[in-house]
Amino acid sequence: MSPRLTLLTAGRILRQLRHDRRTIAMIIVIPTVLLTLLRYLFEDKPLLFDHIGLIMLGVFPLVIMFLLTSVAMLRERTSGTLERLLTTPIGKADILFGYGLAFAVAAAVQAVVVSVVSYWLLGLDTLGEQWLVIVLAITNAVLGVALGLFFSAFASSEFQAVQFMPAVILPQVLLCGLFTARAQMAGWLQAISDVLPMSYSVEALQEVGAHAEPTGTLWRDLGIIVGCVVVALLAGAATLRRRTA
Repeated sequence: MSPRLTLLTAGRILRQLRHDRRTIAMIIVIPTVLLTLLRYLFEDKPLLFDHIGLIMLGVFPLVIMFLLTSVAMLRERTSGTLERLLTTPIGKADILFGYGLAFAVAAAVQAVVVSVVSYWLLGLDTLGEQWLVIVLAITNAVLGVALGLFFSAFASSEFQAVQFMPAVILPQVLLCGLFTARAQMAGWLQAISDVLPMSYSVEALQEVGAHAEPTGTLWRDLGIIVGCVVVALLAGAATLRRRTA
């Protein structure tokens, strides 16, 4: 893996994103609009919005980035771009980590914009520091990028890539502790929840909402999320082939 080639790949993806207004809207506008709708849905229940809105600050970026990157990588595969790149000295890891870095930059912009809107305009209030929420939002978005890059290898069309959304994301939404505490789930459901990365994303955000200072659980969960990102990117690199279908 070459840092220079990784940065060149990231630069190419960022230039493409800069000229894609619809993707920019998906990254920045949609999560902001969704959180605004959530705020007014719970207009008379500000404490409930503080709880749910905080978690959605992590869930929305993960879901949106998963969708965008799975479709974007599939286009690279089916258009022949990847096949041409792999005839050059660039390595598979350079391509995947370059994608991850480019979308991490986009995720950082998204997290800052959405967090500023949530705290300053929508009145979100948490015991923990705002910078921790931004860090977790970025990390969750990068997790969505890594998962999207990996699962795009198993789709042969954009429609199939979108189908992975309910197959991969929705079970995690149901079992992450958003609707009921993981400790109160049936044993077999809790066992499944324990191996799903979104469970740790939600738990980390809940720690920020419940504690004024960072906790050991928060740092542990953040480490697990970062580990899942690295594993998904390496697994995605392993799926890249010299010839596309």
